[in-house]
Amino acid sequence: MPGDAWPEIPLADVLAEPIRNGFSPVESQAWTGIQMLGLGCLSVDGFVPSQLKNAPVSVNSTHTCVLRDGDLLVSRANTRALVGLSGLYRDVGTPCIYPDLVMRLRVSDQYLPEFLELVLRAPEMRRRITSLAQGTSESMVKISGAALRHLMIPDIPVPEQRRIVDGIDAVSAQERAIEASIVKLSRLRQGVLLESLASVRHGELLAGWARVPLKDVVPKAEYGISEALDRDPRGVPVLRMNNLQNGRPELSELRYSPNPVSKQIELRHGDVLFNRTNSIDHIGKSCMWRNEIPRATFASYLVRINPDRSRLLPEYLVEWLMHPLIRQRIRSISTVAVQQVNVNPTRLRELQIDMPVDPAEQRRIVESLYSCDEQIENEQSELAKLRSLKVGLVDDLLAGCA
Repeated sequence: MPGDAWPEIPLADVLAEPIRNGFSPVESQAWTGIQMLGLGCLSVDGFVPSQLKNAPVSVNSTHTCVLRDGDLLVSRANTRALVGLSGLYRDVGTPCIYPDLVMRLRVSDQYLPEFLELVLRAPEMRRRITSLAQGTSESMVKISGAALRHLMIPDIPVPEQRRIVDGIDAVSAQERAIEASIVKLSRLRQGVLLESLASVRHGELLAGWARVPLKDVVPKAEYGISEALDRDPRGVPVLRMNNLQNGRPELSELRYSPNPVSKQIELRHGDVLFNRTNSIDHIGKSCMWRNEIPRATFASYLVRINPDRSRLLPEYLVEWLMHPLIRQRIRSISTVAVQQVNVNPTRLRELQIDMPVDPAEQRRIVESLYSCDEQIENEQSELAKLRSLKVGLVDDLLAGCA
């Protein structure tokens, strides 16, 4: 590949047909043998064959909006952040049409559709495409096919396109392998959690396990502060609902209390936080504080439910609270308010918890789960590196660099 930037040509020069918008017919309740792609068919990861619907009977397999394998799809109307998303359509087994908010591109023999997908999804090209969007509202902007035709793309010989596609595919294959490994490890973790915490077999408690009301091992529940928060980091960091992620604090979007906070309400290592009020999906989110930062407190819609550590480890309590079955039980005792639900901490502490009597056995279960977490984090780190590499490779190809 030459060291200088590749020459550029208008997108129109490599199209075999005019750019065509889709259409949005009324969904049919009867199976017609034709399907429609939903608006979620395009994402940051490319084409996603999701939200398939039945197409109207009047649409047949020869309709001009029926997709072919290798068609390029581009979102022509969306928010400014999402407009211009693109993806390569692959046959899903049944004929599909595409919606009006999407444009279809068909390329000539001068360009590989797989290569054009890489070009259109490259960060620099995404910026160019987004700049073509017109509209007065950020919630809905549009790109016209006429404007997209003038988009300048690299003019690269087909053999070189194939070499680049094959190189990116090799990285993508590694990416898919790591993604599959993460899914496998996540399922393994869930299996360990379900097996470890499912202490009842045939209606009988396992030897060495106890079932007690949570209040027997969690002496009290403490509410956080009710303060107007701001973004000024000179204040006291305050954990909110969005800071509770997968049993751990997530500190990227902190808010701060401008007023002093009592030492009594500051977080200490091992504190367990529980989200008592929010939407049904977020109710019951929990985490354990591990002194991630020197000083912090928590908001009033969280409660601190620290266990008697001579009987119950806080790490085990958090895992128990995150158990899918326990989350269901928590939702069942919640009360519905305006646009949200609430869990009364008193009712929460009336739930019965199954646990090994010996804290050492609790520790063994937790460490098994943490071992899975460590492997998942390692794989996620490798995946992030690969994705960064792929983005760099695609940007390099647009610059004409080796």
